[in-house]
Amino acid sequence: MFLYQTKFRLALNKIVPLTLLLACCIIANAHCQTAYFIDGYHGGIWGHYPDWNTRFMADQLVKHPDWKINLEIEPETWADTKGKDSAAFDDFKKLFTDQSAGTERIEYVNPDYAQSYLFDVEGESIISQFYYGIKMVRHNFPTTVFPAYSSEEPCFTSALPQILTSYGFKYASLKNPNTCWGGYTTAYGGELVNWVGPDGTKIITSPRYTVEALQPGSTWQTIAWGNSPAYIQACFAAGIKHPVAMTIQDAGWKNGPVMGDGTRGYQPTVYTTWANYFENIAIKSTTDNWKFTQEDVLVSLVWGSQILQKIAQEVRHSENNLISAEKLAVITKSYKGVVYPQSDFEAAWRPLLLSQHHDCWIVPYNGKPGDTWADKVVIWTGTTNRIADSLTKADAISLANGRAIHGSKFITVYNTLGISRNESVAVDIPLEFQNKDLVILNADGRSIPSQIIRDSSSTKPQIVFNAEVPSMGYSSYQLKIQNARHANSIGGMVLKNGDYKIENDLYSIILDPKKGGTIKSLIAKKLNNKQFVDQTNPRNFNELRGNFYNDGGFHSSTENPATISIIETGPQRVKVQVKGTIDGSPFTQWLTLSQGQRRIDMQVKIDWKGNSGIGEYTPPGTFKTTDPKKAFYNDKEKLLLLFPANLQEQKVYKNAPFDVLQSRLKNTFFTSWDSIKNNIILNWVDITDKSDNYGLALLTDHTSNYAHGEDFPLGLTLAYSGVGLWGRDYSITAPTDVHYAIIPHAGKWDKSGIWTEGTKWNEPLITTVTDEMPSVRQRSLLKIQGKGLDVTTMNADGNDIIIRVFNAEGDDSPRKISFDGNAVKAELVELNGDKRQNLKLEKEGDGKTSVMVSMPRFGIRTIKLFDAVAAK
Repeated sequence: MFLYQTKFRLALNKIVPLTLLLACCIIANAHCQTAYFIDGYHGGIWGHYPDWNTRFMADQLVKHPDWKINLEIEPETWADTKGKDSAAFDDFKKLFTDQSAGTERIEYVNPDYAQSYLFDVEGESIISQFYYGIKMVRHNFPTTVFPAYSSEEPCFTSALPQILTSYGFKYASLKNPNTCWGGYTTAYGGELVNWVGPDGTKIITSPRYTVEALQPGSTWQTIAWGNSPAYIQACFAAGIKHPVAMTIQDAGWKNGPVMGDGTRGYQPTVYTTWANYFENIAIKSTTDNWKFTQEDVLVSLVWGSQILQKIAQEVRHSENNLISAEKLAVITKSYKGVVYPQSDFEAAWRPLLLSQHHDCWIVPYNGKPGDTWADKVVIWTGTTNRIADSLTKADAISLANGRAIHGSKFITVYNTLGISRNESVAVDIPLEFQNKDLVILNADGRSIPSQIIRDSSSTKPQIVFNAEVPSMGYSSYQLKIQNARHANSIGGMVLKNGDYKIENDLYSIILDPKKGGTIKSLIAKKLNNKQFVDQTNPRNFNELRGNFYNDGGFHSSTENPATISIIETGPQRVKVQVKGTIDGSPFTQWLTLSQGQRRIDMQVKIDWKGNSGIGEYTPPGTFKTTDPKKAFYNDKEKLLLLFPANLQEQKVYKNAPFDVLQSRLKNTFFTSWDSIKNNIILNWVDITDKSDNYGLALLTDHTSNYAHGEDFPLGLTLAYSGVGLWGRDYSITAPTDVHYAIIPHAGKWDKSGIWTEGTKWNEPLITTVTDEMPSVRQRSLLKIQGKGLDVTTMNADGNDIIIRVFNAEGDDSPRKISFDGNAVKAELVELNGDKRQNLKLEKEGDGKTSVMVSMPRFGIRTIKLFDAVAAK
């Protein structure tokens, strides 16, 4: 970003001149200790990369023979550079050829395809960011090695140690001292630490030192952005023998060596690459094992703003869509011999990765009208979805091909998870079957309960039933015109006092229309009839509440009565609709109970009457970039969905990419840049009572943040409209539409399978309707013994199948993973393709083959089956 280049140059001029510093050294010591500096460039053709930048870097490296640079350049940049200035690219490539630590001039420290923040996306997206980025960098610079990871932005997440080491990285930095607009990491430790990931993997790391304070008068720097004498001497005083400062400059800056040729700041200061620093300069080892958690990634964006909310929803939908499509393609390849469409998936991953670029999330408005980062995300995720949807549709039809039966249609239901599922599905009824009595028959020819929905938000009538589908496979059901025996309804009723009651086999829920349709009671029938609503709390369950600063302050959905309608009822599910108003804007909420389903599905849509000001108010003309206090940090005043739960002395658990942690926060609230807390909800957050006897999980359809405190109920941030970063007005321009869900449960999150429930939320069952009955009515390509393992991806490489498994909820005992077919051999492989270990293949009955795999909690393992052929 160029936003603070002028301030950066002025700051450089204030650093103590060399002559004065040398005088200080002579007085204090017979000789000076050496400090080190990480310089380099950050950016790319999507962020910022002028056409002259490659020539500039090459010339400056020749001009300054002691200068070394660390690169964080978007990998797509180099193809563009070669096309525009091939001579400059060739000169730069020659300088890049030497990759030996100590003699190298250039190191690529972040090959991530689109410089994603990482903490805001799914784990498989992180793996793909590195996979496709490394592949493209090496296409342009074949000798490139990647010993150390570093980023100019806070592009960090707790699970990075195992991801980085599996790609061959040996070192990492947790510093981002000159671009902390979005946040920074916890200040901890000295020269080196062993960054310990949630699975126990360690990577030698240069942390943001304990003495690396935030820069006074700044809201984007720590004191390590330059080699100031104060910072370096503080490091020496703390026992750091080889202190390092860092600024990876924005591509387009014309400083050259940012600290000059020994003319600025503390001297002697030596430029270095990270690899050289770790291997030839820093202390060789450390016993400081830092169990770095996601709450050590102290980051905050303009959560709740409509533009960021839509970006997060678009990215999440595309992630889920593409990952499901890849798995289904392997199932189709295995059972139907269809060629795995690798090039199509690569074409789908590229725009998705670009939509995860950090600038999409922190400066979504930047760009020309119609071509802002937010506009690009719509195009990019739209491209991903078109490819994924097309492949999924083709695969689903291919798998369902078989024999036609007159007067019947066949519904094939596909499961892309590594667990068997029994869940509600809704299928559009074909035209010729509409307005007729229908039944659903399973593979045994038995009729199963179903429900026809003719009056719903769907444009077509649907039939709803519970589908039993094996892991990583499919089941087929027959849709037939026949008089149906109607099972008992699980519907709802209006009580004498005007309240509405709905229930299924698991829950009984009462909604109060007098208080805006909020939930008055939620009893879990099979959890000892536990009441999950805190009926003593002044706030209401499923209430909308926030500060409307132009309309007199706080307003709530409970201020006006709501109209409640039971819009679906039958043996399979009941759905209720709540229509109310908040501060004059109408809203609609939907709540759905499905038979046998633990998850209570919910949705809210607010049709705003204009751009309501929501959150803390910033008076006109008062915003200052350098003022650490910002209105968008204040979550208490944003529009929140509130869930006061009947759980005493609550604990909080939340997931992150390949991780779940128990929160250390007493509350999630802060109002200033210098006191950021990590209150991000990636997929879900779970609150339990003190003893983990009961809990309530909240799931959301996008990365956002949540609210919680000792005296504040669990809340999901729904809307903010006001001043954001750099004084930009983050406004409301369209309806707010958010899907969320809650899961009452007994026991801690892992014992209750909340991660597994979250994967079901991410990857719903897929359905297709055909005229033909599949030749085999039910198949399961992959089966995992026991519970708690998540198949996060499955793809193909020629005749080989690659399966990645994440241990979300299990222990480290060996598990049997069965494949419906045979393979020549099996290996555990690293993310970079290197063999980790051989796996013994065991032959089973019915043509199946199995391997035994163990991994620690939160570990990921990648299994490669060579020449895998499915059973016939």
